[in-house]
Amino acid sequence: MDALRRSGQRVRDPHPQGSLFQTDLRIGIRVAPHLHLDLGQRSARLHPPEHACINLFRCGRSGRLPNHIEYWALDEHLLRKVTWSVVLKETDLPGVMSGVKISSLGCYVPPAVLSNHDLEKMVETSDEWILQRVGISERHIAAADVATSDMAVEAARAALAQRGIDGSELDAILVCTVTPDMMFPSTACLVQHQLGAKHAWGFDLVAACSGFVYGLTTAAHLIKAGTHKKVLVIGADTMSRIIDYTDRNTCVLFGDGAGAMLLEPSEDEDAFIGFLNEIDGAGGDYLKMPAGGSRMPASADTVSHHLHYVKQDGQQVFKYAVRKMYEVCTELLNRHNLTIKDVKLLIPHQANRRIITAIAERLGIDCERVIINIDRYGNTTGATIPLATRDAIESGKLKKGDIVLFTAVGAGFTVGANLWRWAY
Repeated sequence: MDALRRSGQRVRDPHPQGSLFQTDLRIGIRVAPHLHLDLGQRSARLHPPEHACINLFRCGRSGRLPNHIEYWALDEHLLRKVTWSVVLKETDLPGVMSGVKISSLGCYVPPAVLSNHDLEKMVETSDEWILQRVGISERHIAAADVATSDMAVEAARAALAQRGIDGSELDAILVCTVTPDMMFPSTACLVQHQLGAKHAWGFDLVAACSGFVYGLTTAAHLIKAGTHKKVLVIGADTMSRIIDYTDRNTCVLFGDGAGAMLLEPSEDEDAFIGFLNEIDGAGGDYLKMPAGGSRMPASADTVSHHLHYVKQDGQQVFKYAVRKMYEVCTELLNRHNLTIKDVKLLIPHQANRRIITAIAERLGIDCERVIINIDRYGNTTGATIPLATRDAIESGKLKKGDIVLFTAVGAGFTVGANLWRWAY
């Protein structure tokens, strides 16, 4: 009887894996021991199954959470059977936390505009050729004293104002950019300081044109992990600073701008349906800025050869972008038992109008459900998706409850797609 009492006391304070379930996780657990003891063994011990918490987590992720888990174990002293009775007070297990939503959006573009007619005076090109080849009429260009962090801050303030909060409430800031103010400190540090986000940490995310999709994926998981409540994702690029305006193949493509989305826990259903991101480093030479890093530091030679500007093999990028955006969108929809008919809007990265229309045709989605605004902004790299999303909302094409599909391909190659249910 003494052995039974001691075993019962140990069950009330089980040791193995106990740290996985903290009191603030809103999960009730009852442990009911079933003992088969040799009473002669007074050192008999009982504790929960070694991997019960992990098994419970896996069951929760699959959506098939049992109301009890049984485990049998045999050691030198005791054949024991333990039943864990699990009572969920909320569906927020570790790894299967509360849902996440996009709660606000803000954008900024500099006022100065560079039109196709302006470019006709700079390089051998024409308005007609640019419109036919890439679908761009004009792009916004930052003033000489405006850097990426300045535009990022403006977009961030617009998103915070829409939500009715200030920077002090942010937990993290992710700046998706390939044109940081400087190599270090990160642009996220500069933005954090300007916003007065004294409680936030953050970093720059470098994935070129896929950066904002990667940022949304990362922020969504920070929220779902239960460790963050408000994460700001900013896509901002001053592409005009790394464009060679004597190269007619690249200077017609890019513009400057910024966009930000605020992510928060969702009290209703999870608005983040899923993601699919990939990289393919074999395509690294097809779109790059060769100099300025540790392999080719800045020198008089790199400057004279224009190696600090964007270099692109347009045909290779075009083919890869069309194929991979179609593939990741199709696979992501299949994973979640959806079809393109379930998607209200496709919001792709705005690199080239012909790329976008080719993807839409392959997916079988009506062009009325595809957002294209490249004609007014050009390729703003990290900012294209938030800018296009803003236009979708303002035009009434994106409304609360709609399923929206974001997708992008960028230098690297980087590839990404996100499925969201719009939350406001």
